[in-house]
Amino acid sequence: MSKTRIFFTLTGYQLTWLGCAFGEKSFNLPLLGVYIGTIYILLFYFFNKKKIYFLKISLLISIPGYIFDSFMVYFSIYQFNNTLIFGTIPVWMIILWISFSTLFDEILKIFKKYKSFGIFLSAILGPTTYYLAQTIGIISINEMFLFWLIMVIFWMCLMIYYLEIIIKIN
Repeated sequence: MSKTRIFFTLTGYQLTWLGCAFGEKSFNLPLLGVYIGTIYILLFYFFNKKKIYFLKISLLISIPGYIFDSFMVYFSIYQFNNTLIFGTIPVWMIILWISFSTLFDEILKIFKKYKSFGIFLSAILGPTTYYLAQTIGIISINEMFLFWLIMVIFWMCLMIYYLEIIIKIN
């Protein structure tokens, strides 16, 4: 993967995250992240040479992510403080999960060689991102101990699932 492609993938994901995270709270635009993310995902897909592979990765990452977030909200571990909800989570979370899956297309393949490090980083960074979302008012964590316990396990399992199963689909 070229450095330019890595730059645009990371930038596209970060812009989507920022639009989703701050769209409603700071700009009173609840669909800002949906718009940014949709444009990013369409561009990513258009310029992707392995379109079917990306679609598989996207579904195999974003569906478990959506189910996980729905489970956490359903059992009141945390709740989203947003107005446009689809099922139990904000509409923009669906786009954010699909956008996040673009990182698995090429960038996170580096952890194929460093599995333990990838699993460790996932266990730290995934839950921390959600925790920091509380500080800007996107979510409210109701059960802090369960939050950390379940989040760490989920994010470790997600990386293991990716490294042991999804990456071999190519």
